[in-house]
Amino acid sequence: MHFSGTSILVTGAGSGIGLATARHLAEHGAGRLILVDRNAQALESIDLPCEVVRATGDVADPDFWTGLKLGELDHAVVNAGVAGVAPVTDMPFDEWRRVLSVNLDGAFLSLQAALRAMRDGGSIVCVASAAALKAEKGIGAYAASKAGLVQLARVAAKESADRKVRVNVMAPGGVETPMWESEEFMARAAQVGRDRVFADLAATGTPIGRFAKPEEIAAQIAFLLTNETSGTVTGSVFLSDGGYLL
Repeated sequence: MHFSGTSILVTGAGSGIGLATARHLAEHGAGRLILVDRNAQALESIDLPCEVVRATGDVADPDFWTGLKLGELDHAVVNAGVAGVAPVTDMPFDEWRRVLSVNLDGAFLSLQAALRAMRDGGSIVCVASAAALKAEKGIGAYAASKAGLVQLARVAAKESADRKVRVNVMAPGGVETPMWESEEFMARAAQVGRDRVFADLAATGTPIGRFAKPEEIAAQIAFLLTNETSGTVTGSVFLSDGGYLL
């Protein structure tokens, strides 16, 4: 997979899948990366072998996108997201809106901006979740936001097909990212190690017995981005869940 000289937008680039994707794209020849995250310190710490434009802001803020000069894009990765856990009966509306604001409103604004800046023949990957496709207790807001993103991306793929712009969805299962690192996680990790905690989490619902590394998901995103490997793939959901949905 080669991205020689390309201009690529990556949201949620400060950590986890976004950071791994930015590194992967830079290592495979990206000419210019526009990295978006709310964490300015995380963005400043990223050192990549290509031109890097760092943009600190809230993806759910329309004014942020109005003020951001993207130039022409070849690809985009719509990745920014937050978690939220509570039963439907107990979830405060403010918490519902917090999750939906980033995961769906923010994804919409990111996708809209990317499509407007996209060259004909470009491609976009939206990062959703296997939670969009399987019900679990306590994830109503998160699951709803990711399910909405799946359908949003599919509609965008149909609307963009006449420009040969492809839009696909990456739907990971468990991934070893900071999103899992609650106080309880960190306390347990201090006792037995981070790898062991992730292995224990995976053992409860992932048939292959492990979570993905962010670098693995990044490589799969790159596979979907490039015409070299997926030139006829659009409107698809790429499930990478270790068997979670089985």
